[in-house]
Amino acid sequence: MTNKVVLASGNQGKLREFFRILGNAGFEIVPQSDYDVVDVPETGLTFVENAIIKARNASRQTGLPALADDSGIEVDALNGRPGIYSARYSGKGDDANNQKLLDEMQDVPDNKRSARFRCCIVYMRHAEDPSPLIADASWEGMIMRQLSGANGFGYDPLFFVPTHGVSSAELSADEKNAISHRGKALQQILGLMQKARL
Repeated sequence: MTNKVVLASGNQGKLREFFRILGNAGFEIVPQSDYDVVDVPETGLTFVENAIIKARNASRQTGLPALADDSGIEVDALNGRPGIYSARYSGKGDDANNQKLLDEMQDVPDNKRSARFRCCIVYMRHAEDPSPLIADASWEGMIMRQLSGANGFGYDPLFFVPTHGVSSAELSADEKNAISHRGKALQQILGLMQKARL
């Protein structure tokens, strides 16, 4: 039985985090780009719906079991936005997304800047899997007033981690994986996959 699993993502930051945690557990994680998988529109209204859409698409095009995550940042002062639209918030990439968030949060006082990263990971045994494994985790923090740190990607330079007193982008990869939304969701999905003896 093969432990090869296709990852429905081309995001290099995500790939590194998946490889680091699942690769060490004996799963061979291969990016969907190795199979020229054509992306599918993310038409879901929730993180779990989008993750299922991406995993099903990757599994259907490769014939392999598939993992997909959908993740983003939920800002309380913005009623949970950008949420599922985090990667597409500005339409112009990470730097523009961060600037748009700073602009929108400009008049929000320090005690009202709570936010969380959320990550939902789905594992599908095959494209028609009626009961995919689902992990969901979040990471609480605050939105800073300026960028800080050079590690990570996405909104990491704006996400203040109260437990460590620094931004997410100032944590080492190991520190981040131990406490982040994706790190926690990856440990959850790994536990589910091992329990299912995949």
